[in-house]
Amino acid sequence: MPPPDPTAAVPATDEGRHAPGPDPLWNESWYFDFATADGSLGGYVRLGLYPNLGVVWYWGCVVGEGRPLVTVIDHEVPLPTTGLEVRAEGLWASHQQEEALEHWSLGCEAFAVGVDDPAEVYGDLRGDRVPFGLDLEWETVGGAYPYPGVDRYEVPCRVTGEVLVGQERIELDGPGQRDHSWGVRDWWSYGWSWCSAALDDGTRTHATHVTLGDTTLYDTAYVQAPGATPAGTGVVRRDQVLGAEGLPTSGELVLADPAGGADLALEITPVAFAPVLLVGPDGRRSRFPRALCRYATDDGRTGVGWTEWNQPQAS
Repeated sequence: MPPPDPTAAVPATDEGRHAPGPDPLWNESWYFDFATADGSLGGYVRLGLYPNLGVVWYWGCVVGEGRPLVTVIDHEVPLPTTGLEVRAEGLWASHQQEEALEHWSLGCEAFAVGVDDPAEVYGDLRGDRVPFGLDLEWETVGGAYPYPGVDRYEVPCRVTGEVLVGQERIELDGPGQRDHSWGVRDWWSYGWSWCSAALDDGTRTHATHVTLGDTTLYDTAYVQAPGATPAGTGVVRRDQVLGAEGLPTSGELVLADPAGGADLALEITPVAFAPVLLVGPDGRRSRFPRALCRYATDDGRTGVGWTEWNQPQAS
């Protein structure tokens, strides 16, 4: 897949909601990822609107080394008439554009479920009831990256604010990523991997790789040099080693250098998982492990971020 036109820009109006298409699986989502600089703690929120199904899928979590997974997963949140504020039993969340393409704020107050084994999410999710809250800001570092040929863009960020888990209050100042997409999202037909990384020299990178069986259908990526904006490139290679319950134990991602130099190779080491079980309107299932990760390059750099793998399950 060729990189996008470097002169193209994401319109500021794309930050808001879009008119839905006719397909029942038409979806509009906003992701907000965060991590500490050392990769010992992180989390994410996904707000997913399904206007033709009349529901919102809401996910929020905190994970870390030596910590249980604390997660909110609700696929029956009422659809907001306008804006991006949602409410349901045991959940309130607000997602606010402060300055288009530059600054978003997020607030969440909820009761989450705490589990020691993240694979329990794939069954009848039960665990400790844990107060959960977020008061966080995402500020753009560099610029937005528009996917070629797809209604989606990625934004590398710095994330600051406060995380509440039970009686614990955690001050956060670290790297993050947010993205926004709209269109038909079929979790149950296509596998994919997605990765974002913040390296210790200030480099930011991201990659998406979509497959049908063993066939690559789409890939795109960017590398953002320190102090620069994202430069589009492609995925040379990606791989993972699967462990129990399909949770990857390691992975590799190789990206072409946008400037034509040496490839960027990332060794992926999951730190902690926050998976989701996805059940379609027709009963099909997909497992969706997302992991807080540490990264290492072959030239000695290290980094942190999030990686996900969509795993449609055989009928």
